[in-house]
Amino acid sequence: MTKKRQGEPWIPGHEYGRAMPQFSLNLLVRDIDRSVAFYRDVLEATVHYTDPDFAAIRVLDQELMLHVDHTYEGHPMHEQLVSGDPRGLGAEIRLFGMDPDALEARALTAGAEIIVAAGDRGHGWRDLTIADPDGYLWAVGLPN
Repeated sequence: MTKKRQGEPWIPGHEYGRAMPQFSLNLLVRDIDRSVAFYRDVLEATVHYTDPDFAAIRVLDQELMLHVDHTYEGHPMHEQLVSGDPRGLGAEIRLFGMDPDALEARALTAGAEIIVAAGDRGHGWRDLTIADPDGYLWAVGLPN
């Protein structure tokens, strides 16, 4: 695994790994700065830590990790990662508890791609679907 970080991380990896909740999300991204900006500015994430390899963030009450592609160089899927294809096809990350209309306004300001505009849905949510810079889809909303 290639690391571009200089110095020590914010917390030793083994401590961070053991502190993770039962379910967490790790997204592989092409550009850490672009992705952190999206999550911070559009999804209002709290950024715990970021370096050239990794970011630890929190969206509402969900912990999320971002790893840059180069950190997966030894992984069997690395060639597919660097192919340039969109990521996450077939998965939709659902986040309940954020105002979709306010999110849509932030997304437009940030130039994020809105896949489905905010609206009331038959499943009892008012939500919207946006794509992050790598194509991961987020359906975000509130009960309607």
